[in-house]
Amino acid sequence: MSEKIFKRKIYKKMLQWKNESDGQTALLIKGARRVGKSTIVEEFARREYESCIIIDFSIADDAVRELFSHISDLNYFFLRIQSLFNVSLHDRNSVIVFDEVQLYPPARQAIKHLVKDHRYDYIETGSLLSIKKNVKGIVIPSEETRITMYPLDYEEFLWAVDKTQIYELIRYSYQNLKPLGEAVNRDLMRNFRLYMLIGGMPQAVNAYLESNDFSAIDAVKRNILELYIDDFRKIDPTGRISRLFTSIPTELSRNTTRYKVGSVIENATAARISELLMDMEDSMTVNFAYHANDPSVGFSLHADYEYFKMFLADTGLFVTLAFMDRDYTDNVIYRKLLSDKLSTNLGYIYENVIAQMLKSAGNELFYYTFKEEIYKEEENKTIRGYEIDFLLSRKDKICPIEVKSSGYNSHKSLDKFQQKFSERTLYRYLLYTKDLRKDKDIICLPAYMTELL
Repeated sequence: MSEKIFKRKIYKKMLQWKNESDGQTALLIKGARRVGKSTIVEEFARREYESCIIIDFSIADDAVRELFSHISDLNYFFLRIQSLFNVSLHDRNSVIVFDEVQLYPPARQAIKHLVKDHRYDYIETGSLLSIKKNVKGIVIPSEETRITMYPLDYEEFLWAVDKTQIYELIRYSYQNLKPLGEAVNRDLMRNFRLYMLIGGMPQAVNAYLESNDFSAIDAVKRNILELYIDDFRKIDPTGRISRLFTSIPTELSRNTTRYKVGSVIENATAARISELLMDMEDSMTVNFAYHANDPSVGFSLHADYEYFKMFLADTGLFVTLAFMDRDYTDNVIYRKLLSDKLSTNLGYIYENVIAQMLKSAGNELFYYTFKEEIYKEEENKTIRGYEIDFLLSRKDKICPIEVKSSGYNSHKSLDKFQQKFSERTLYRYLLYTKDLRKDKDIICLPAYMTELL
């Protein structure tokens, strides 16, 4: 299977770093494994520089690693590295790439001295960058410009499958609050569900383009999931992180207000396993949404970091993980999901993809739950719980979001939220499967418009 190089938005950010930094910082691209970091960096290095040296620390031999014991003599260091890789470096027009830099911490520590020398540019890629063993005994360089790479977002996915004009139509409809028509929306939702099933991992998208076979796509995603689980076992040999990870679909399907770690690990609480949760977050294979105790601008100031929901960073992987009880995800399941006919509640899948899209668009994830007494007679009372699935901060106001997995446009949570926090609210959004419309002051948007919020 030939590997395609997909157009990625991060390339523009890399160009901005190159032009604005002018070698004053190294570029560190962090992200989960298999999101395409190495591919985009190699393409960038070969297109934007006269020459490049790419050191992949997953395969670097002792001769390469030994170079970093001579970092105090940079003239010797550069002579040796050019000799080892048979590449000539040119002042201010060459780049040295440290791929998978987390596997050799001394290389990352050397960045401080290499950047100060200013002869060449430096790009690092890595995952699990803050895990103890990957930073033990080194000084983390401050001379890094750090950017995050995510799986392909929906617009990048449409670029990859040669449907660029679709997103232009989506953007026009959103910007002008102009309905597309139910027939057009049905077609666009089918395309969007295809993205939900395949996801944004480049290998999975490539498998789709090469084979158009959901079984082949699923096999690729299973391999990626096994890779993640193996990484978690290395970090935590007890297997607790692996169990937390594989239980994400189950926990979301319970439709509870938070991830209950005690239901996965006996006697566990978020406080007791906080270090494991931090390692999971650092892996960037998952997205955390934290409860905002006081929904106002500056969510992080009022967040409860022990009260959270957890999502997979890629919804294609999420779908495969949700059906891991089979040897492979039957094509029938994929076909029914694609046509929106699977007889199961898809709400948690939509919630996961909305979380993914909001995160890749640069938003931190927060949500809000509250209870209200709706009936009282003498000492009898009925309490109803409400949940705002996501909260966004815009200007000096907040925008609550409610997610529906169907065209059902009831929005009781948004209504109750408005009664409590009308002065804080800028816009209210309902994300669902039907066409764009306004219901009084609530903007009802098809889910594929999420990244434009």
